[in-house]
Amino acid sequence: MALIRERDEDVVEGAGAAGSVWGRSYRALSVGIVSVVFLVAFEATAVGTAMPVAARELGGVGLYAFAFSGYFTTSLFGMVLSGQWSDRRGPLGALTTGIAAFAAGLLVSGTAGAMWVFIAGRAVQGLGGGLVIVALYVVVGRAYPERLRPAIMAAFAAGWVVPSIVGPLAAGAVTERLGWRWVFVGIPVLVVLPLALALPQIRRRAAGPVDKGGAGAVDGRRVRLALGISLGAGLLQYAAQDLRPLSLLPGIAGAALLVPAVLALLPRGTYRAVRGLPSVVLLRGVAAGAFISAESFVPLMLVTQRGLSPTLAGFSLAAGGLTWAFGSWIQSRPRTEPHRERLMTFGMVLVALAVAAVPSVLIDSVPSWTVAVAWGFGCLGMGLVISSTSVLLLRLSAPEEAGANSASLQLSDALANVVLLAAAGAVFASLGGGTAGHTATDASGASGTHPAAFAAVFLPMAAVALVGAWVTTRLRADGPTPRAGRPV
Repeated sequence: MALIRERDEDVVEGAGAAGSVWGRSYRALSVGIVSVVFLVAFEATAVGTAMPVAARELGGVGLYAFAFSGYFTTSLFGMVLSGQWSDRRGPLGALTTGIAAFAAGLLVSGTAGAMWVFIAGRAVQGLGGGLVIVALYVVVGRAYPERLRPAIMAAFAAGWVVPSIVGPLAAGAVTERLGWRWVFVGIPVLVVLPLALALPQIRRRAAGPVDKGGAGAVDGRRVRLALGISLGAGLLQYAAQDLRPLSLLPGIAGAALLVPAVLALLPRGTYRAVRGLPSVVLLRGVAAGAFISAESFVPLMLVTQRGLSPTLAGFSLAAGGLTWAFGSWIQSRPRTEPHRERLMTFGMVLVALAVAAVPSVLIDSVPSWTVAVAWGFGCLGMGLVISSTSVLLLRLSAPEEAGANSASLQLSDALANVVLLAAAGAVFASLGGGTAGHTATDASGASGTHPAAFAAVFLPMAAVALVGAWVTTRLRADGPTPRAGRPV
């Protein structure tokens, strides 16, 4: 009777307060989960500012890259585990455990007295982050009706705007005045209020398995595959960071673990762009991988080729947070729903044009602010695409498979970033880009060297984005939706 009464209340409010994610029925839940996204986003943008200082103080500059790869490898395992956990027992346990692990990892890193302890904290944090992101998607799929999901996804995107602009500046100020440790230990305290708001609503609307008969232990095979992905990715990253001939051995071992596990965990037909869910998952990886790989080289190019300070180079990307949120807001409008696939095609074309336009500043006569303008349009395209992939994934997923499919989406995103970044880095280094920061500079401070190394990164990524534009034409399912966990 209580459940019927709650549903009746929602129906009564449906024409008014409950007609919005910020209406009375959903306000506490929306504020709580968006606040969690905000804090995760702030940590992601702030830690990069404090990390160099932390590594130098702990005497671990040589292990610097492992502070990032440690987070990534454990987050992959957390994503798959969270999908299984959420489908079998509901997202509440995965979300609370993930937030606890995320906070514990921050505290371990913030109080570390040695670099290996710092890296261990980052690994615990990554596990928590992987658990949280997938559990949040399952909460959205269960707690919000389909008509409200675009709006809450737009709110998630908006939660990244302020952190992307303010996070590095705030972290820099805290690091300079109070020390880098406060960047890590200060965030766990802030998560208490969002949890107090969100957890009662999650317990009410999304707790427990969809099918009580399906409740039980997680699938051990999928957990083993997740461990294979995590370990394989770690070995590949180690090999990429150690270019000696012997590094081929861990690289081959990593690929042998990673490839079969990925093929088993992603929906069947993903790499063939089969219509429907497989193409949605593939598009997420193509879009995120091309964009993030290109974005990683933008500040370096502006600093080494045009003589900008790191702060100015970073600001060239800051406006993108606003246009990304605007693009996500556009896709959330009810009037755009019939045109979602065409908007996504337009978004991927914008991404391709933006990435292709960035290396134009290698020509001295092209003003540096061209990058800021181009990147603003690219982020607009990403806002149209990324939130839409989340909306489509939940629409194409049966309730009992939302967790596994959400994990597939996040895996595609993360793995594409690794693969395309590794490829871009290899091409960049082979063309002399590894010495871009060590060449003689002119009076303006710009080195003007190695332009081909940068062009060889951006132009292929623009081509990958164009492939993504083609994938957007295959998002509508013609038949039954292929399930996750079958050969790709």
